[in-house]
Amino acid sequence: MKTILLAACLTLIAAEAQAISRYDPTRMECGRVQATIARQGAVILRYQSRRVPGLPLYDRYVQSQQFCTTGEVRTRAYVPSTDTKSCPVYNCKRPDNDRHFRRRFFHND
Repeated sequence: MKTILLAACLTLIAAEAQAISRYDPTRMECGRVQATIARQGAVILRYQSRRVPGLPLYDRYVQSQQFCTTGEVRTRAYVPSTDTKSCPVYNCKRPDNDRHFRRRFFHND
């Protein structure tokens, strides 16, 4: 019984450590969005599309490369905020090696 209780407690602690905060950048100034990402390392930003009404957009934004998984690279992205339409932030993406291959070997001269 003690073993089961201990395992349950450890599971709850691990689940809490994996939690990631969610924010709406359109309710924050750009500097605050960037500071929040820098402080927490990784956050989810969720906001409404300006091109398609009612469409929610979201992604995981990171402070540095160390928050990306193996095979991903940190890339520049932009999100809307209260003071700008394009607040510069970073997210993790898998490189499109196939596109690079085509551009390198099948380009038109």
